[in-house]
Amino acid sequence: MLNARTGRSELVMPAGSLAKLRCALLYGADAVYAGTPDLSLRSKSDFSLEDLAEGARFAHALGKRLYLTLNLFAHNKDVERLPLVLDSIRQIRPDGLIVADPGVFQYFKQHAPELELHISTQANVTSFLGVRFWEQQGARLCVLAREVSFGDLEQIRSACPEMRLETFVHGAMCMTYSGRCMLSNYLAERGANQGSCAHSCRWRYTLKVRTPDGGEADVEINDTNVSQFQFFLEEEFRRGELYAIEEDERGTYILNSRDLCLMPRLHQYLALGIDSLKVEGRNKSEYYAAVVARAYRLAIDAYYRDPASFDAGPFLNELETVKSRGYTLGFHDGRLTNLAHDYAGGQSYSPWEFAGLVREWQGTELVLEVKNRLAAGDVLEFLAPGTLNDDVRLRCYEFENAADGQLLPKISGGEGRAIRLRLAQFHAEEAGRLPSLLPAGSVVRKSTPLSTSDAKQLEHNQLSFAAEQGLIRADRLLAPRAAPAASKAPRVGAEGCCGLGCNGCLPFWNEAKYAKARERLSAARHGRLSKALASEFSRPQ
Repeated sequence: MLNARTGRSELVMPAGSLAKLRCALLYGADAVYAGTPDLSLRSKSDFSLEDLAEGARFAHALGKRLYLTLNLFAHNKDVERLPLVLDSIRQIRPDGLIVADPGVFQYFKQHAPELELHISTQANVTSFLGVRFWEQQGARLCVLAREVSFGDLEQIRSACPEMRLETFVHGAMCMTYSGRCMLSNYLAERGANQGSCAHSCRWRYTLKVRTPDGGEADVEINDTNVSQFQFFLEEEFRRGELYAIEEDERGTYILNSRDLCLMPRLHQYLALGIDSLKVEGRNKSEYYAAVVARAYRLAIDAYYRDPASFDAGPFLNELETVKSRGYTLGFHDGRLTNLAHDYAGGQSYSPWEFAGLVREWQGTELVLEVKNRLAAGDVLEFLAPGTLNDDVRLRCYEFENAADGQLLPKISGGEGRAIRLRLAQFHAEEAGRLPSLLPAGSVVRKSTPLSTSDAKQLEHNQLSFAAEQGLIRADRLLAPRAAPAASKAPRVGAEGCCGLGCNGCLPFWNEAKYAKARERLSAARHGRLSKALASEFSRPQ
């Protein structure tokens, strides 16, 4: 049963703050889910109950929805607080209350029967029997566990045609069973099922040995002795199946899962009629919310326009512009393979970073809140909501401080710092349409240089995902060895022209080598060159 309003699957984005909520909705989310720190698995949420009420009003004014999370596993002290927040929750008027604890479910069913109850992924529903159970209890939607394969999902959809189903399609994966992890409790005294997970699976672990006298020492593996050692784990019931443990100068990451990305299989979920497609990432930035929401929004719309010719490629390319630990299809095909984990490191990589957020337009001036350091020569790429083909690029050689008008060669992010940009700087654009194309809340990115080793790891992550999809042979995929420290790569546009015809780029608009590119640009749609065409002009002459 698809969304009654549209007959389509809805896109549900996370919202860790009011700003992220607005950003997710601006870039195409049909609904957001949010919670307060005390009664959900959102211990790092910036929401108060008042913020949630405002967020719900904002969403409802747009004809969109807000789901409130109350999905902790309640102890007695938590139960005592439920009556205290009941009236506040009613005032928020959420479109659904997401719960995991059967006792919490029963409490709100009894005391607030007007609220629609949804079952959280933390409830670990993995079969049609589990879905039927909650349906009989009065639940209206069930968020299935991440461990459900697509084959099992097909069976559940067939066996439960009237129950609304939701599944995760993107975001961080847990190395244990849908968050039922005690590792954080033991190592950091932070309960994963109380919303305080320390993500101990992402930590760096080093190899230790014990000497005959009882002492302990590190085992350092370096270029001179690396060929002398190999370390493996052997499970008790799988004798002979050796799991390699590899360690570099950063340690070993045997528990570190890659991030879920079902974009290459999105058409299957849409064809099956899954009611809600959910994205994880409440602690991520507005940039993450914008890029991921826009990519999935446009992909969903493209599928419904023409299912037979749906191509996930452009949308997957866009998802590569947000940092990730490398992507995996997760449990889509059933049992995980070694490609679902990254044993080389726990870092997230992308050649792009969050540069800023459009705070407001003041007549013909744009006020941009700075989120990361900007330096002379940086190219800012403004992401237009609703399209991948209308992004606006501006190369800056100085920055006007919005507070005092001072011109600066660089500016750092944070603390509310902002710069002022004038429409005249966007000389290659139709200036009149920019305020509507890039409304308040629009995000801006810039390229970020990667070291040689990080670039190699990013490439390996992308190849691993291709292997998991069956696009290349997995047995030819070798783990990258850590490269020696190298100088940073040049920033795109900052050190030499990238050839895209960015607003304000002095080399592109003045140098003779780009004369042909300028001629092509005058005839290009939206006044932009494609990246493929631009590469022709940016090569050394």
